[in-house]
Amino acid sequence: MSRRWPRSAPAVPTDAAPGCPGWAPPLLALQFLTRLPAPATARLTPDQVRIGLAHAVGWFPLAGMLVGIVTASVVLLADQLWPRPVAVLLGLIVEARLTGAFHEDAVADFCDGFGGGHNAETTLLILRDSRIGSYGALGLLLAVGLRAALMLALPAPLLWIVIVAAATFGRLLVVAAMALIPPIPARVGLSRDIAATVGPRRLLFAALLATPALLALALQAPLVPIAALVAAGPFLLWFRRLLLTRIGGSTGDCLGFSAYAGQLLLLLAATAG
Repeated sequence: MSRRWPRSAPAVPTDAAPGCPGWAPPLLALQFLTRLPAPATARLTPDQVRIGLAHAVGWFPLAGMLVGIVTASVVLLADQLWPRPVAVLLGLIVEARLTGAFHEDAVADFCDGFGGGHNAETTLLILRDSRIGSYGALGLLLAVGLRAALMLALPAPLLWIVIVAAATFGRLLVVAAMALIPPIPARVGLSRDIAATVGPRRLLFAALLATPALLALALQAPLVPIAALVAAGPFLLWFRRLLLTRIGGSTGDCLGFSAYAGQLLLLLAATAG
């Protein structure tokens, strides 16, 4: 997740950020995961931004939920005017504009790095390269194509809520990956410092924020969120082993890839059988 960093609650567990206004973490999360402006964050001091960004991770599922609501609403409205394939593509176009194709960029970089790299050094070198290679192009094409195909296969009554829940679940999986997989020790910088602060407490806070979307889906299709959560376990264990073995920890692009994988897991669960 190589996004540019900004320039400048529930009772239990809390995710308060001492030294940072309570409104800052959710706004920073939204600013980090989307292209939406958050002018209020310009009033924060550098120390407040650093503290707020660390706590913003817990708000990722809520930001994902908002992105999902926009995407799902575009698809649902366009579905009334055009065939479903057109509606799905319009939804994905609007979402890409809203997020700056944030996670898609991570998918391409991840596939390039782990497809073309032969060891930790070459893998990290490719991950840092802004150019896209054959592995990245094919991986991105297949990932977006699979997501579009799964959205096409969704039953009409579940279309809106599944898209919203998938967007929420994908960002929750990012927080889970950050809690489970340590960042690469040798790297320095703000992103590494923030990833290192994510533990069980922040993951639980993120899970609470993801609950409304997943619960709304469970009321209509109880097995879908359960299946997605069950599938997330083996994925995270495989992902953790891969990253630790190949490069010694996680990077922003790896975390962005996990967000897209989370969306695909829930969509696969919703369209199975």
